[in-house]
Amino acid sequence: MIQISNKGKVILAGAGPGDPDLISLKALKYLKIADVVLTDRLVSPVLVEEYARKDAEVIYVGKQCSKGIHTPQKDINELMLEFALMGKLVLRLKGGDVSLFSNVLDELNVLIENGILYEIIPGISAAFGAAAYTGIPLTAREYSRGVRFLTLYDLKNVTENQWKDWARTEDTLVFYMSGQRLNTLTSYLLENGIDKNKGIAVVQQATTPNQKTIVYKFKELKTKVLPEFEYVPTLLIIGNVVNLHQKFVWFSEKNKTESYFDNHKILFQNAI
Repeated sequence: MIQISNKGKVILAGAGPGDPDLISLKALKYLKIADVVLTDRLVSPVLVEEYARKDAEVIYVGKQCSKGIHTPQKDINELMLEFALMGKLVLRLKGGDVSLFSNVLDELNVLIENGILYEIIPGISAAFGAAAYTGIPLTAREYSRGVRFLTLYDLKNVTENQWKDWARTEDTLVFYMSGQRLNTLTSYLLENGIDKNKGIAVVQQATTPNQKTIVYKFKELKTKVLPEFEYVPTLLIIGNVVNLHQKFVWFSEKNKTESYFDNHKILFQNAI
């Protein structure tokens, strides 16, 4: 055990959904002064490349389970603790928002248990980035009564009543981390009576130069083939609001076929 009397601090910050301009000023301030940056895979590499201190220790702790890329959460927790106990300012930089579908609970528990000072800085989540950059207002008046943020990571425990509720609600549904289950999702919703005039938007790599959006109405799914799961992140937006996309879309997509996050050449000093 390292004996250090002056403990450091950990900043848990959201970097936004991909466009580097969508990071908050507060998170950017800490990125510029942090001694150590523990960065996720879905953080824009431009942010770290341009704004991290040149002498900062940058450690890649990315995850992409669909491709077998996985940094155990235990390792991330240990790195935060190790550097904080050395008196360093540690920035734990996450894609999107800190509190939505992230492992922030594990990290908070480790920090509390070891008496480490911390701050939580929110970020723009992928749902809000995708909605803005596709012109789909998530709770447009007369189109949606609310919005739900969901994931199908535990598909086997979704009950029959849950499927019926999802199919018949007037809320907009946003599914994270569910691109590989797109066919299953649409099939179950159709079986449970979803209004066939509702739309589904498949948004890949939202807010990046490689954003790709495909929109269908459920009544079209019998004659059209759903896209193959290609890139992370892929977000699914379902509801009447999707039908507004064509009217309000403003972001010009370039139909690129490569991953925005994988193809940036950034030199990390360390990688787990």
